[in-house]
Amino acid sequence: MAREQWKSEWGFLMAAVGSAIGLGNIWRFSYLAYEHGGGAFLIPYLTALLTAGIPLLILEYAIGHERIGSAPLAYAKIGRRWEWLGWWAVCLTLFGIMLYYSVVIAWCLDYFFYSFRLAWGDDPNAFFFKRFLQVSDSPADLGEIRTPILYGLIAVWFSSWWIVYRGVQRGIELASKILMPTLLGLTAILVFWSLTLDGALTGLKAYVTPDFSKLANPKVWIDAYSQIFFTLSLGFGIMIAYASYLPDKADITGNALLTAFINCGYSLFAGIAVFAVLGFMASAEGKPLAEVVTKSIGLAFVAYPKAMSLMPGGNLFGAVFFLCLVVAGLSSAVSIIEAFVSAVVDKFDAPRGPLTTGVCILGLLGSIVFSTRAGLLWLDIVDHFLTHYGLVLVGVLECLVIGWFFRLPLLREHVNRISSFRLGAYWDGLIKFFVPLVLLLILAGDLYQDVTEPYGGYSWVALILIGRDWLLANLALAFVLANRPWRTENHRRRGRRLT
Repeated sequence: MAREQWKSEWGFLMAAVGSAIGLGNIWRFSYLAYEHGGGAFLIPYLTALLTAGIPLLILEYAIGHERIGSAPLAYAKIGRRWEWLGWWAVCLTLFGIMLYYSVVIAWCLDYFFYSFRLAWGDDPNAFFFKRFLQVSDSPADLGEIRTPILYGLIAVWFSSWWIVYRGVQRGIELASKILMPTLLGLTAILVFWSLTLDGALTGLKAYVTPDFSKLANPKVWIDAYSQIFFTLSLGFGIMIAYASYLPDKADITGNALLTAFINCGYSLFAGIAVFAVLGFMASAEGKPLAEVVTKSIGLAFVAYPKAMSLMPGGNLFGAVFFLCLVVAGLSSAVSIIEAFVSAVVDKFDAPRGPLTTGVCILGLLGSIVFSTRAGLLWLDIVDHFLTHYGLVLVGVLECLVIGWFFRLPLLREHVNRISSFRLGAYWDGLIKFFVPLVLLLILAGDLYQDVTEPYGGYSWVALILIGRDWLLANLALAFVLANRPWRTENHRRRGRRLT
């Protein structure tokens, strides 16, 4: 059966951008910029983008395009012993990240409906943690399933299933061409609306005012590289799969540059709305901005709802904001499911429709644990282990395998033959030495912190049984899938150009 292809490079670009732009672009980047020197944070951020993000994105595009396959197939074509690495990437993202990511999207969907009547009242913090999540005292106390979250979860998985079920052209490409312009339009509404609020300029000043003294702190640079790595969906196996659907003549470097700059530009743009609203909130309550700025979950589900209760038309503003989060999350969710579906189809020749249905049912069932009263605690632990250890290790191994056990200069020649922007030998050096070194430093820093003090104040038992073992279970599944016999001849067909 012929491999599906994108109908156009524009469709591919929108899908890749959709995968890259997620919830973290709206809340995590803005907070990092504020915490790490405002406008000065752009220096390490752009440095990380140019020296690690774009080179690694080009590498994943190149491997997927030249080897013509999903991550497991691409690695199997490089060397049979490396197939497990591709499976680990797609298993980590589907049976790890997607399980709890879908729950966060479900929260956003619930809050979209809550916004119309400002259901959180005068105390968004108590509403979110005590009434909505009803967070239990420990990860061991699962408690009951929160039905509002479960209903949202079903809607998220159903929407993702429908898009992936319809295939590359009629599903993912078409949806991306609708979702991405919609997201940009909704974000533009938020930005221009927020700029009209009293105190908006105070928030913007805090967002962009450079504090160059903070650049002396190594943590600022580590966070910048971490943000770039995760915001571009690197190490997920997604970009490898998406690039495999490109035709023979495709502008690899041009598409990588556009994906990276659109993604990072969106983060900067969305940050305007985030901090303009926080500035309004500080002005309305007569507090310093630092007292209303909270990170990640608190920003979206506590600080922002409180601001919406204070502003005129806040219910509509809230609806647009949470719809933005739903759209951004859904576009990323689709890419995670597709990366795994593509891998199974490549190896086992499974029919896409039934496979997608089965995967999404399993995913929904696996997500339910994160919709319990202990769900937030499980989410925190699993996210920490999978993103700080699993995906970083995948990134390191990706660079080492392709940089040292594959003919990197020939891969560069393949890219240069079909791309608008030519790569030099410097790219080889970044992939072989610089990027893995940076990722190893991030890994070592996280490991040192976690050994010194248990992450998040959780018990060692919870961290081991939930975090470490979830990571190892996905690794075991990767080896099982890698050692199953191939039911297709895809792994015997080399690449487009190299032999």
